[in-house]
Parts: sequence; C-alpha cells; structure tokens
Amino acid sequence: MSLLELTDVHTYYGESHILQGVDLAVEESEIVALIGRNGVGKTTTLRSILQLTPPREGTVRFKGEDVTGDSTHDVAGRGIGWVPEERRMFGYLTVEENVRVAVPPEADFEAEREYVFDLFPDLERFREKEARNLSGGQQQMLAIARGMVGNNDLLLVDEPSEGLAPLIVEQVVDALREASAETTLVLVEQNFPLAMDLADRFYLLDHGTVVESGATDGVTADDDRIRRYLSA
Repeated sequence: MSLLELTDVHTYYGESHILQGVDLAVEESEIVALIGRNGVGKTTTLRSILQLTPPREGTVRFKGEDVTGDSTHDVAGRGIGWVPEERRMFGYLTVEENVRVAVPPEADFEAEREYVFDLFPDLERFREKEARNLSGGQQQMLAIARGMVGNNDLLLVDEPSEGLAPLIVEQVVDALREASAETTLVLVEQNFPLAMDLADRFYLLDHGTVVESGATDGVTADDDRIRRYLSA
C-alpha cells in the first residue's frame, strides 16, 4: 500500500478542467517531484491532495484511506504538511511565534523549535524578528519550517527555490534532504536539474495528465521524452 495514491483525479476551477485523470502514487520515505511547464496542473495536484480544491471525480487516498471530499483541516490533521508557493506566514508575528502556532498542542514545542533552528540557523538568529521584515530567503525557510513541525508523515512543497539566491537555495535543499529522513516529500519545482537531484522519482504533467514518470537517476532535460514537454 502506497502512502499516497491519486486515482483518475479530475479537478476543476469553475468550468476550467485542470486535472484530467491524474494517477500517481508516493511511497513512504521517498521524495517525488512534479515537473512540467507552468499551468499544466502541478500546484492543482497539491491542492487536490489537501482538498483545498477538491476533485470532482477520482479518489485521493492517504495511508490507505479515502480522503476525497474531506475538509482540508481533517486531511492536514491526518499528517500532511503544506508549504505553499506564497509562503503565507503571519507577518506581524515573530519567527518564533510563527513556529509556535504551527506546532500542534500535543507536540513538544521546545523540541520542534530546536529542530527547525538546527536546520535553519538564520531563523534562530532572527527568532524575535517579525516575519514581514525577513528577507525572501528567510521567509522561505520559515515557511518550510512551519510545514515541518508537528510530525507530519507527508510534506507538500510548492516551488521551494523560486526567487531565491543560489546560496539560499543550497540551504533550502539541504534542509529538505534532512527533512526527508523523517518525512515523505512531494514537491513542485520549476528548476529541473534541482528537482532531478533532490527527488527519487518524478511525474511529468502536461495538460492536466501524467505523460511520463520514473526514477530520476540519469534523467536530464535533453532526454527526448522530457524536452518536448518542458520547452515553451
């Protein structure tokens, strides 16, 4: 049994048919990358998993249970974390306060705080700084940290490297690798070489369907089966 399974998922925005029969599976402890051009349904796939945009057809199973149509709150409570592209932190709260509100009541806040501060030393240095005053890279680190606390079994990460300087990207990638030792990851990443380096497997989407998938070992943007779907 896979940790996560999507079967013939069809998702709409209004009358726009975005996902047109997506099938994918994610095994425990692996990193899976969703790749493809802008607008092909990658972020919508993450939103469908969390039921932020519930599928009209098909099923989403997590830990073997059908969560299709459940509330996002209930799905997240089953152990799915979310790092959206927009980061969505509390700008007027400090770094430490942002981490605190993401930690479930039953969890050990001090242990979770030290865990993310070990991963992101910059966050510890600026623990009393309001999130709105952080740099873009620091805000991304905080967004990832918020998704990693609370013992989630699956973490959905949308465009973790977008808009970041190369040095900050390296820190973010290192943190995601460390997180993957304890948490299964599904990530949307436009940087193709980075996605292939970080992930174990990939799903390539085009026009709302999976057109290629497989292990990332040895896969490059020059592969004929990949290039035609990534080029403009």
